[in-house]
Amino acid sequence: MDSERDRSESRGTGGEREPGDDLAARFESLRPQLNRVAYGILGSVAEAEDVVQEAWLRLGRSDPAAIEDLRAWLTTVVGRLALDTLGSARRRRESYVGEWLPEPLVEEFDGEENPTLDESVSTALLVVLERLSPAERTAFLLHDVFDLPFEKVAAVVGRSPAAVRQLAARARTHVEAGKPRFPADSGEEARIVAAFATAWQEGDHEALLGLLDPGAIMRSDGGGRVPSVGKPLLGSERITRALVAFTRAAGRRGEEPRGRVARVNGAAGLVVHDRYSTSVVSLTIDAGRITALDIVRNPEKLHGLAEPG
Repeated sequence: MDSERDRSESRGTGGEREPGDDLAARFESLRPQLNRVAYGILGSVAEAEDVVQEAWLRLGRSDPAAIEDLRAWLTTVVGRLALDTLGSARRRRESYVGEWLPEPLVEEFDGEENPTLDESVSTALLVVLERLSPAERTAFLLHDVFDLPFEKVAAVVGRSPAAVRQLAARARTHVEAGKPRFPADSGEEARIVAAFATAWQEGDHEALLGLLDPGAIMRSDGGGRVPSVGKPLLGSERITRALVAFTRAAGRRGEEPRGRVARVNGAAGLVVHDRYSTSVVSLTIDAGRITALDIVRNPEKLHGLAEPG
C-alpha cells in the first residue's frame, strides 16, 4: 500500500537527501500545523511527532519542482501516515486498561485572549472524534478543520470525493452535537476554572455542585498505572462526591495536593500534583457550567509535567 502512495508523493528521484535550506525553512514554518493535523487524528503527541518527521523524510525523497502547493502536499502526506498509524493505535487501545483519553497538550497559562493552541485540538473535540471511524475522523479534520479539498482528502482515505463528502457530513453532525452551545469566553473560562480549583481544594460540596452542570460527565485515564475512575461518572452529584472524597482522603494522609492553572489543549485547565502522581484536568464549559471533566493521570502521557523535587 505504501509503495503506491510513495510514488504519488515522490516523483523523480527516489534517492534519500536532505531538502534544501529554503525548503527546510518552509517545512519548519508549516510544522506546527502539521503537528496539529497528526495529533488531531491520533491523540498522541509522540505518534504525531513521528508522523511529521516521516513526512520530512519523504519530502527529502521527492522532487520539489513537482510540488505545486507544499502545504497541501505535506498535509496530504501527514494525513495518510496518521491514518495508517491510527489503525494500529486503535488495536492497541482495545486492550487499554480503563478509559482512554488523548494525551494532553499543556502550556503555561498567561491569561492572553489569543492562545497558541486552538479549538482544532480541544479536548472536547478529540473526545468526540474518538467515537468516529478513522475515515470519518480524518475526512472531517482534513477538510473542515485544515481546509484540504475533498479531492485530496479522497486520496488520503482511499474513497471517492462524493464518499468523502458523506464521511465529513456524518462526522460534522456528531461534532456539532458534542460542541458547547454557549462556550465561555476567556474571562469567564478563567473565572470558572479558578472557582473550581478552590472548591475542589477546600472540598466544598455546595460550591462544586453550583459549578457543575447537572448532566456533567467525568472521565479519568490512569492507564492501569495509577488509581483512576474506572468508568465515566455521570451527574453533578456523583462527580462532586468523588472530588470531595479525593480531597478528604488527601487530608487524612496529611497531604495537600498542589495545583496550577494551565492551558490544556487550548483552554484553561489544571495541572495537579499529589505525593505520588500528576493529573491534568481539562474542563468543558457550556452556558456557564462545567459539562465535562477529563482527567489524564497515566504517567506515560504526562512526560515533563512531574513537579520538580
